Amino acid sequence: MSTATSDAPARPGAIRGDGRLRNVAIVAHVDHGKTTLVDAMLRASGAFGERAAVVDRVMDSGDLEREKGITILAKHTAIDWQGMTLNVVDTPGHADFGGEVERGLSMVDGVVLLVDASEGPLPQTRFVLRKTLIAGLPVVLVVNKTDRPDARCEEVVDESLELLLELADELELDETMTSRLLDLPVVYASGRAGRASRNRPADGDLPDEPGLESLFDVISETVPPPADDADAPLQAHVTNLDASSFLGRIALCRVRAGVIRRGQQVAWMQDGGKVNRVKITELLRTEALTRVPTDAAYAGDLVAVAGIPDVTIGDTLADPETPVALPRIHVDEPAISVTIGINTSPLVGRDPHPGTKLTARQVKGRLDSELIGNVSLRVLPTERPDAWEVQGRGELALAILVETMRREGFEMTVGKPEVVTQMIDGKLHEPFEQLSADVPTEHLGAVTQLLAGRKGEMSQMVHGESRVRLDYRVPSRGLIGFRTEFLTITRGAGIVSHVFDGYGPWVGEINNRLRGSLIADRTGPVTGYAVEQLADRGVLFIGPGTQVYAGMVIGEYTRAEDLEVNIVREKKLTNMRKSTSDELVKLTPPTVLNLEQSLEFCANDECVEVTPESVRIRKVELDSHLRGRQRSRAKAAAG
Repeated sequence: MSTATSDAPARPGAIRGDGRLRNVAIVAHVDHGKTTLVDAMLRASGAFGERAAVVDRVMDSGDLEREKGITILAKHTAIDWQGMTLNVVDTPGHADFGGEVERGLSMVDGVVLLVDASEGPLPQTRFVLRKTLIAGLPVVLVVNKTDRPDARCEEVVDESLELLLELADELELDETMTSRLLDLPVVYASGRAGRASRNRPADGDLPDEPGLESLFDVISETVPPPADDADAPLQAHVTNLDASSFLGRIALCRVRAGVIRRGQQVAWMQDGGKVNRVKITELLRTEALTRVPTDAAYAGDLVAVAGIPDVTIGDTLADPETPVALPRIHVDEPAISVTIGINTSPLVGRDPHPGTKLTARQVKGRLDSELIGNVSLRVLPTERPDAWEVQGRGELALAILVETMRREGFEMTVGKPEVVTQMIDGKLHEPFEQLSADVPTEHLGAVTQLLAGRKGEMSQMVHGESRVRLDYRVPSRGLIGFRTEFLTITRGAGIVSHVFDGYGPWVGEINNRLRGSLIADRTGPVTGYAVEQLADRGVLFIGPGTQVYAGMVIGEYTRAEDLEVNIVREKKLTNMRKSTSDELVKLTPPTVLNLEQSLEFCANDECVEVTPESVRIRKVELDSHLRGRQRSRAKAAAG
């Protein structure tokens, strides 16, 4: 979203009491079409203009969001529809970014729940819906992608209502809230086609109305206008942060009470009760995808504020005469951690295009800056002064942070993901996940065996014509490295998702890896001759010409133990008489792992070296003799 201001004339905020403002969030499971539906709503409102060149998923503005096809950050847009201003917050569907979902819900007065017409409610649907019900927000159910050949609209509505009532019972909601859920308004839509209707289409067909008018009408009827009091003393809640090269840090706020004006003196209330008096140097409101200047914003408005350099999420901007702080934004505790430190490998700074940020001070400064805008992250010290424990919701969220840092020029060492445990009633507890897997019938036995080995407990199995839906409760430890093995077993045809499901007693040892590592025993460039000789020893991650060092993991061994190999060995130049002695040999291409796959592959004594150009797996202790002593001490302690 653009932070640059335009030359458009300043316009006032919401007209108090006119009922023409709605604040709504769109929530759903991953890939159920949230961002595509927002695109369609913007097109329907004429936000892009007749000649505008519009890309798909315009709200996913980040490079990683567009590459991975997921929403990472919650963002909002303002849509004008027949005199009504609709502030739409597009939230992530992946549970790893749950902090973004919670921030998005803190900005709105209602929710559009998007459910795929074929897949129906999935684990992360449950996650976002649970957050919605805890916040007490009204819900509009939108069954999206009705034109899928395998759509089953009626069953999906029934499954969604069952999930709502199950959560209502679990959360012990009152009768008024439960009865409201029973009268849930339902809209059938195809976000890609830009169509919506209250009438249920035949499975596989588009909705019977040509535009999105039905969707806008249902939102207007179901989601109430803001009930905030514009005549009360000012209270504005900081729910997100942005930055501009012209304005510096920008605080995105929901005005909860009163009026905020450009040039106004306000009380800035920070965590811990600290209060400062600051001036609002610039006030911006959103129109479609652009922020424009405005003189004032009223209770219920979503507005951007500049002029407070160190403002952070959860702070309150209040009336200086009667300052009252709003509650801090609460998010779930982290479940997964990794250790991030400086790059200590022999190849630090030696890539053809090396990183420019190599010091402990730079790494720590970047992690501290991430805490400002990422409410679900924790950074803790370790025994080493050049490494820190970073805790987050899941592997994906932490991998996104590392990937972002490497693109900024950092070189780092990242440890194997581990779970964040808790002591409850004197006993060790670990996080668990609710997992849903959709697999072809022929792979059912292999998948159930895989999950059993990872201490998973099956809760449900639903057979379809050619596929099976499996629901499991699995320790989060058991899912580290699971996705890659799952896709291998199902030959890429399996679909899996999971969501945090609370803490449970420690279930004992889980062996996530059945094979060991191939380890380079010396430094140098990889030779084709050595690759040929090692082809039957396992799967190699690197090819000829790659620079390696002693202690670097260069592949996966066929057996359970590790094997040190000479991957830089050259062919001896002897017996040159035979003309066929140097025939060309066809080498198997290496299996190149990306960052997420490398983190999944890591064993307990391994870590990942990350640079702007390379991702290398290595042993934490590079010296072979020291690793042998550590193994001996570990065996002695265990025996």
